[in-house]
Amino acid sequence: MSALQLPPVRAAYFLGIGGIGMSALARHALALGWEVGGYDKTPTPLTDALVAEGVWFTTDDRVETLPAKFNTPGEVLVVWTPAIPTDHPQRVHFSIGGFAFHKRAEVLAAWANDGLCVAVGGTHGKTTTSSLLAWILFQAGTGARAFLGGIATNFGSNRVAGTGPITVVEADEFDRSFLHLRPRVALITSTDADHLDIYGTAEGARLAFEAFAALTLDHDGTLLEAIGLNLGGIAYGVDAPDAPYSASNLRTEDGYQVFDLRLETVEILGVRAGLPGRHNIENAVGAAAAAHLLGVGAEDICAAIASFRGVARRFDVRVRTDATVYIDDYAHHPTEIRAALRAARQLHPNRPLTALFQPHLFTRTRDFLPEFAEALQEADTVVLLPIYPARELPLPGITSEALAAAFPEEKRPQVLSPQEAVEWVLRTHPSLLMTLGAGDIDRLVPVFEAHFTQHSQR
Repeated sequence: MSALQLPPVRAAYFLGIGGIGMSALARHALALGWEVGGYDKTPTPLTDALVAEGVWFTTDDRVETLPAKFNTPGEVLVVWTPAIPTDHPQRVHFSIGGFAFHKRAEVLAAWANDGLCVAVGGTHGKTTTSSLLAWILFQAGTGARAFLGGIATNFGSNRVAGTGPITVVEADEFDRSFLHLRPRVALITSTDADHLDIYGTAEGARLAFEAFAALTLDHDGTLLEAIGLNLGGIAYGVDAPDAPYSASNLRTEDGYQVFDLRLETVEILGVRAGLPGRHNIENAVGAAAAAHLLGVGAEDICAAIASFRGVARRFDVRVRTDATVYIDDYAHHPTEIRAALRAARQLHPNRPLTALFQPHLFTRTRDFLPEFAEALQEADTVVLLPIYPARELPLPGITSEALAAAFPEEKRPQVLSPQEAVEWVLRTHPSLLMTLGAGDIDRLVPVFEAHFTQHSQR
């Protein structure tokens, strides 16, 4: 894919501005001094934050409601995401009206490739790893900027401003978006099958990651890869003695995960991890390896790993009281679900674990239905919400009820509406609760958080 050269404009309009990736671009456009506006179908806390920062926002899809500053061909960059339907009135208008009309992935690449692009891709772990890498580089004073796929707690944002040459970017495999990037350093965390609506098969998905790896290597870039991926790069991992970057001797001390870190010939003993779970140790090793290749010293790397507070909706501990621990997580793939539930079990082995899961996409539910049922059985009790469709239309026979039927009969979960699920949680008051999913299940988070917090104060 050829790299996009952005035209000179004075304004940007984002179709789907409430998306986590789109909002990061909107924030960057604001920082450039442009007028910025956008559409999404519903307001959210993220769009509220954008409005507070100076963005014009609407939920009205009618073209005639657009202000002139966002409706003048030649002066406005229009950025769209595939989540916007092809027959959406504004999308149709901008696509045929002579505007600079580009997909999110193209615009992200145009900004990320301007300098030293550091790209973090993978089916799982890319948001946490890219956010941690950005934090390491920030703490080391490199002046790196970043475009992230989640709200990094340390920054309170999905965009990190910087004036240095390095740009950290989350490389999204959906719709082959990451093939627009030209990384000088790339990191791949995993290549599990996902987005089979795009790739067709697991092999098709892996071939896309191979193309991304080749793209990096062919442009004189350095590729880091999790142990066992065999993509031609430098390996990293946990308990991987043959990898130049690795963690070993994992243990728990004073309630924190601790490990020994090897950065090529440098060995650092007793590194404290800021996040729980073996998968987050692997994420930390990957971020440390990339930072080391970019010239950051071991002391700065380890200090940043210890002070990293994670990403919103990635093992996000919302309530921790004697009565209840409540954790929210974005996990929406069987591998992610299993890792999140095991991390919760590791931290709280004496509490029965309840999982409230909202499947994301009909195609993903269809493609991994038995795997979802198996992964969710890591919990003691499971409750399912209806499938969140996002950009998709329903598929015959693909429902949360079908997913429930894939469980053994003695472990079969209930399927509840969001309101029913709220009532069930408030009535049963689980000792250890996890909400899981990439749809709009996050709307329930403040309800549960407020309830459990108030209950602990009685």
